[in-house]
Amino acid sequence: MIKLATPRWWYVRKGAPAPVARALLKPLSWVWAAATAGRIARASPVDCGAPVICVGNLTVGGSGKTPIVMALLDRLRAEGLAAHGLSRGYGGRLKGPLRVDPALHTAADVGDEPLMLAEHAPVWIARDRAEGARAAVANGAELIVLDDGHQNPSLVKALSILVVDGDTTAEAWPFGDGAVFPAGPLREPLTAGVSRANAVVLLLPPAPFAPDPELLALFGDLPVLLARLSPSGPAVEGPQLGFAGVAKPWKVEASLKAAGVDLVEFVPFPDHAPFKAEDLRFLADRAAVFRAGLITTEKDWARLPPDWRSRVRAWPVRAVFDDPAALDRLLAPLVASVTVL
Repeated sequence: MIKLATPRWWYVRKGAPAPVARALLKPLSWVWAAATAGRIARASPVDCGAPVICVGNLTVGGSGKTPIVMALLDRLRAEGLAAHGLSRGYGGRLKGPLRVDPALHTAADVGDEPLMLAEHAPVWIARDRAEGARAAVANGAELIVLDDGHQNPSLVKALSILVVDGDTTAEAWPFGDGAVFPAGPLREPLTAGVSRANAVVLLLPPAPFAPDPELLALFGDLPVLLARLSPSGPAVEGPQLGFAGVAKPWKVEASLKAAGVDLVEFVPFPDHAPFKAEDLRFLADRAAVFRAGLITTEKDWARLPPDWRSRVRAWPVRAVFDDPAALDRLLAPLVASVTVL
């Protein structure tokens, strides 16, 4: 019934067996990489009048970037700073710049991730990120946290953080064989993306899972902060049928099971997929077979029609850093530069 938008073979390590499609798509990946490099090289970034912390990734989704953005906004605002989020508003119909209002806007208007983030801090969407940043500053933002902007060169960035999926196995690698989209998950060649970063956040499975030394070596001398997703709500009771439309839905399934959820079945959807009436009826019918509840991620819950939200449980998670002091040290120069103004 439902096909995954993200091919699992993207994450197969170099040298491991992979579909013929990988080789056939390689020429297109060279075109994509060249276009991205040219766009970045030709850009003239603008200063929006406030420090910009860019939280980006090297792959086409699935790194856990949004929880890191949320954690940064929460941390900066705890310092008393007027930190605002800024997003392209992927999946939404409005171009912006505008401030997201959860009481007024829907995911169809502004995208699911901005809508979720707006529950925690002021968040702006704008197709033109420079215009969005200027609008935020004009409305009191002292610092901008740019969501998913590592390949967007329109703004001067004070700090560029890469979020990387650190869940490595013998079969899977976060960057696959190093191929760029559509032959692999990378948005640009690994070395090019790492060269523009100031730090890396490695998002790991629950402790005691440790980072792979081979993966750490790819980041050279960049500081690497370790973080893990942790459920932030009460324990989930009773059997549940899970579903998610994210880049790596299989990770949501594994996380639900690791959290002790009695998961009777899991249904994957493509990333950012709109939930159609027939999809929701299918889910409800399957849950009824097992006498189970319905559970999904906060991001997916934001895309549900209002009349379905009372029927589906949102499963909130937060990024928890292994060493919170390391995050404070990374942010300290920016915090100081704002507080002395």
